[in-house]
Order: sequence, then structure tokens, then C-alpha cells
Amino acid sequence: MANNNSFEILHSAYLAIEYIDSLLPENPLQQPLKNAWTSMLDNYTKFQIATWGSLLAHELSYFLICLPGFVFQFIPYMQKYKIQQDKPETWTGQWKCFKKIMFNQFFIQLPLICGTYYFTEYYNIPYDWERMPRWFVILAQCFGCAVIEDTWHYFLHRLLHHKRIYKYIHKVHHEFHAPFGMQTEYAHPLDTVIFVAAFFIGIIVFCNHLILLWAWIVCRLIQTIDVHSGYDIPLNPLQFLPFYAGSRFHDFHHMNFTGNYSSTFTWWDKLFGTDSQYSSYLEKMKKQKDTVEKKLE
Repeated sequence: MANNNSFEILHSAYLAIEYIDSLLPENPLQQPLKNAWTSMLDNYTKFQIATWGSLLAHELSYFLICLPGFVFQFIPYMQKYKIQQDKPETWTGQWKCFKKIMFNQFFIQLPLICGTYYFTEYYNIPYDWERMPRWFVILAQCFGCAVIEDTWHYFLHRLLHHKRIYKYIHKVHHEFHAPFGMQTEYAHPLDTVIFVAAFFIGIIVFCNHLILLWAWIVCRLIQTIDVHSGYDIPLNPLQFLPFYAGSRFHDFHHMNFTGNYSSTFTWWDKLFGTDSQYSSYLEKMKKQKDTVEKKLE
């Protein structure tokens, strides 16, 4: 009975959102997007779309999302938002990072991406425009994917920090104590495979169209590059997500190495108390700030 009531509530909420969406003016971009999507289907095979489309979605999203953080280092005004101000980015570090992520993307991730077509075929994931889900369904599915990915990430990430395992795999990612956006995918090849697997679990659960795969690529990159950015920018739209961890939360993980294992949300760390050192750190910083302010009065 409880399950039926839950289903009815969710179904009613879906119908309500769909009704509100029907009242809104038609999106002027819908027809051009439909034409572009139809043209893509007419001119490329499913294998080409799944493989090269996914690669393009990843590469363009990755470097475009990294770009603002890269530019911030040249803007003096933005330095007040840098979390670890005593550890600025260096050209040597960024070049080393770039070479590593390009290796990972083309020798580790690309072979995995080449399996995307077979993945969509196995799970009968459609490509056509007519079965493409509405925008609010895609957003809800991406949120569901984030919850699943975050759960996998927390437990596997915590395991990778075990003293008997850490130095062999995850230590590579922690070479940079002060993270920056591009460093997001700087990792051991096995590390990359472990966390890419988390990406696909949500797709297996929710995916009812190829568009979700691409939307989830973009959403996941926005989130992970944001928490690795090294900057705590005010009015960040992601901060409106319930329980969102954010850049300060993950920056502390790189600075401290222990605790704050979640990727997106804070609930697993709060539940298992692995954010205790972070909470103590925040309290210490608050006391120091209060002391300074009292002296200035």
C-alpha cells in the first residue's frame, strides 16, 4: 500500500510538472534542435553517433568547463576566492597535468567510450527524436544518476584511501594538494576505470534515451570540475542543490587526505562521521576569523 501511495505521489508530481510545462510558450530552440538531431540520425550510423558523439561531448565539455578556472589564475580580483591561496597554480604542474589527462582520455577512456554503441544496443536505448524524454525528466534522471554515483564514489573512494592500497593507485590523484579544474581526471588508470564504472551504473538504471548519456556526461563534468576548481565562487548555482558538497568540502580532502570522501553530496560523510576533521577545521577557522575581527574593532 505504501509503495502504491509513493508511486501515485510521484506520478501526480510528474503530471503536474508536465501540465505546467505545457502552459509555457513553446521553446523557440525546439525546432532547430529537432532538425539538427534528425540530420545527425540521417547522416551518421548509430556506432558513429554513440562513439564519436560521446567523445565530442566529453572533450568539449571538459575543457570548456575547465576554462573559467584556468582564466581565474590571471585575474587578481579572483584570487580572494581561491581556497588555498598559498598554493598557486604553476605552469609546470598544469603542463604535467595536461599530458596525464590526455593520456587517460585517449588510452583509457576512449576504449571505454568505443563500447558505448554496444552498451546502448544491449540495453535497447533509443536514439530517435520522438522518444526523447522531456527536459524535466532528463534533469530528474541526472539527479538520480548523481545520487548513485555519489554512493559508489564514497565507498570505493574511502577504500582507495586504505593505507594498504592508497600508495598504489589513488596517490596519483593526490599529487596536487591544491586542486584545480583540469586536475579532475589526473589519476591512475585503474582509478579512472573504477570511477567511470560509477558513471555507467546510473545510466543502466535510468537511461531511456541516448540524450541522457550525453546530459549526464555534461552534468557530471560540471560537478566534478566545480569541486576540483580550487575556487569558492559566491552565488554558485550548484550550491542550491540539497546537501551539495562544493569546492571547499573537496578542497579540504586534497589538503587533508583523510575524510570528505563523497563526490557530490555530504550525507554519507555525515552519516559515517568522516567529515569530523572538516567540521573541526571550519570551527577553528571561524574562531580565528572572530579573533581577528575583535582585534580590528
